[in-house]
Amino acid sequence: MLIGMALVYLIPLFIVVITSLKDMEEIRTGSLISLPRTLTFQPWITAWSEACAGIQCDGVRPYFWNSVIIAIPAVAISTTLGMLNGYIIAQWKFRGANLIFSLMLFGCFIPFQIVLLPMAKMLGLLGLAGSIPGLVLVHVVYGIGFTTLFFRNYFVTISKELIRAARIDGAGFFRICWSIFLPLSLPVIVVTVIWQFTQIWNDFLFGVSFSQAGTQPITVALNNIVNSTTGVKEYNVDMAAAVLSALPTLLVYVVAGKYFVRGLTSGSVKG
Repeated sequence: MLIGMALVYLIPLFIVVITSLKDMEEIRTGSLISLPRTLTFQPWITAWSEACAGIQCDGVRPYFWNSVIIAIPAVAISTTLGMLNGYIIAQWKFRGANLIFSLMLFGCFIPFQIVLLPMAKMLGLLGLAGSIPGLVLVHVVYGIGFTTLFFRNYFVTISKELIRAARIDGAGFFRICWSIFLPLSLPVIVVTVIWQFTQIWNDFLFGVSFSQAGTQPITVALNNIVNSTTGVKEYNVDMAAAVLSALPTLLVYVVAGKYFVRGLTSGSVKG
């Protein structure tokens, strides 16, 4: 059963990769799942620097770097704020802490479409509409609920005796966080970073709603490239562009996938 489910996910990826390595003549005359008779990397070169997204023929390269510029600060900020929120809610109880956590948890399940209009209004008031900082803000705000949930559930399993001992020794709020909780947080930090990076990199709705020409992420550019039709439809270029768009998230999971699973399960069982 596991092999069958793996094939369901891997066969489409296999077809995309081999199609991106074929020329158009072989695509028209060959089989969909046949291996390339002659490898060609020209579709990858075209997809990276020459493919047309609307009237601009710069490939996915500028949009790839837009996504990098959006994802890195958004992941760093939302992870940092989520760690502080989870640390406070789990270990520094205050009046209304459970209500605040419940509201943030509720925010995790609000569909993207509901927040489009109020978010657009807010970005307009802040002067960030259609800009990369505006997209960073959107992803930070939408991701804080998830990052807080991850860190809170992890920190709640850490003994409060550590905090009491540190406070007796004179450690304050930030000292305890920096010296005790941060060193213990590597598993959940890995989980949060992978989760946030994947969500932000693969986002299309926020990207197409709150960006403009020059600030669009790679998912929007990929949609424009695939739907741009000038002359012969180059399926190999479309497939290469799709692989380039998915490559960062694939690499993240290949490199850190085991740490992701380990981080999800850490803290689930005490003792």
